[in-house]
Amino acid sequence: MTDTQTMTDTHRITAIRHEDDDSGVTAVLSRIAADNQAGFARVNWETGYVRLAVLGDALVAAVAAVLAIYFRFGQTWDSPWNRNHLAIALLFPVGWVVMALLTGAYDSRCMFLGNDEYARILRAALWLTAIMAFASYMLNLNISRAYPLISIPMVVTLTLAHRYLLRRVLHRRWENGRLLRRIIVAGHEQAVWELTAQLRRERRHGMQVVGVCLPTESKLAKTMLGGAHGHPKVYGSLDVDEVANAVAASGSDTIIVLPCPEFGSSAVRRLAWKLERDEIDVILASALIDVTGDRTTIRPVVGLPLLHLEHAKLKGGSRLLKAAVDFCGGLLGTLVLLPFLAVLGLLIKLTPGGRGPVIFRQTRVGRNGVPFTLYKFRTMHVDAESRLQSLRAHNDHDGSLFKMREDPRITPIGRWLRKYSLDELPQLINVLKGEMSLVGPRPPLPREVAEYGFEMRRRLLVKPGLTGLWQVSGRSDLPWAEAVRLDVHYVENWSLWMDLLILVRTAGAVLKGTGAY
Repeated sequence: MTDTQTMTDTHRITAIRHEDDDSGVTAVLSRIAADNQAGFARVNWETGYVRLAVLGDALVAAVAAVLAIYFRFGQTWDSPWNRNHLAIALLFPVGWVVMALLTGAYDSRCMFLGNDEYARILRAALWLTAIMAFASYMLNLNISRAYPLISIPMVVTLTLAHRYLLRRVLHRRWENGRLLRRIIVAGHEQAVWELTAQLRRERRHGMQVVGVCLPTESKLAKTMLGGAHGHPKVYGSLDVDEVANAVAASGSDTIIVLPCPEFGSSAVRRLAWKLERDEIDVILASALIDVTGDRTTIRPVVGLPLLHLEHAKLKGGSRLLKAAVDFCGGLLGTLVLLPFLAVLGLLIKLTPGGRGPVIFRQTRVGRNGVPFTLYKFRTMHVDAESRLQSLRAHNDHDGSLFKMREDPRITPIGRWLRKYSLDELPQLINVLKGEMSLVGPRPPLPREVAEYGFEMRRRLLVKPGLTGLWQVSGRSDLPWAEAVRLDVHYVENWSLWMDLLILVRTAGAVLKGTGAY
């Protein structure tokens, strides 16, 4: 039994004793304090987190405001022109925090995970720009047009960096088992088991399953009774009253209700009513997997909140926008990296294993199953393909992909190139030719595609990418099933914002050099 459970039980016993002494008010207060203990702990750290975000946003806004004056006007602080802008700089942090508040950038439901927090910060920047322009025009303020053009991008960059670092600190606490939300999961055994196992594997969600509620006839309930075999404790059946009691008994602050017949609309409503006094969060899980909120909308029909699933953004304007970004990014990357690419090619030719071409060409499968020639720096000896069959028994990867941690076919310079993914840079040519994208699923081999099932073929609906979710989530260390899931998730939920985040995260993954072999 955890310290929280022990303290909760102690408070609950104290409350009962007070009731025996006919001290009704004290009994009620004691019970509420006991039931809310875990919730108060969560609220405390969430409140502290939000306060740090507000303080940090105000600080970086002040820095951006002053630096914008310095970069625009230099060090002549005592001029009337600068004094006007210094007055504006004093209001700038307040305006920035207010805009962030109005756009929901301090909403705890979006601050700890996902991309919504960053999107709201960008919306705050757009609103602040519009308000500054409107105020300058209406009040005839003598503001340099260069000032917002410098200060707004700077405050956005600094705020995003500050929020990212703040989130990294929180995620590190979660990984160490601290500040986790205490969760009760209610549903049928298979779904409960899968969710519990996933949350245990991935602490980055900040949730700890402390108990479950299962059907009375569940066989799994008997094996998990009392938390045996390392499983969470079974606190009761799917009866609404038992579930509500389970939340109180476990000291949980959140309950996740999985889809099941026992929890129809009326049962869910009754459960929410029972838990609202203690401010317990009720989360209803849908049957959708790996679908982001951008593709779902809740629309009430005859009193029922129906979840509508929109089609993936794979056609029309979205595809044209992605193609334009790919071409511009590919062209810029090629021009900037051209001298570096020439140096890498020279190293490949002059180091051991240099016999053979610098560029390795291989047939891969692109969008809609169309084959194309992929370009990479050669990292293996020229006889690598002929030696593949003799090495298949030593495959360190599951699924269709062949990977060896100590592949004898790789040259010394090739091992270094692979560690930092530098061998992939010639694929910028594929991007310029329109065969690949900057971000997308991993480009598969024809023999891999031949083994694809229905779900895997979703990967072929978009162009393969120079980088992708697989690149920033573990690279070659990922199990095959997880790599497929990430690729399908990308296809189903693509957005330009997701591409930008993946490109930023790619830099960190490449510099670490882990998971590549």
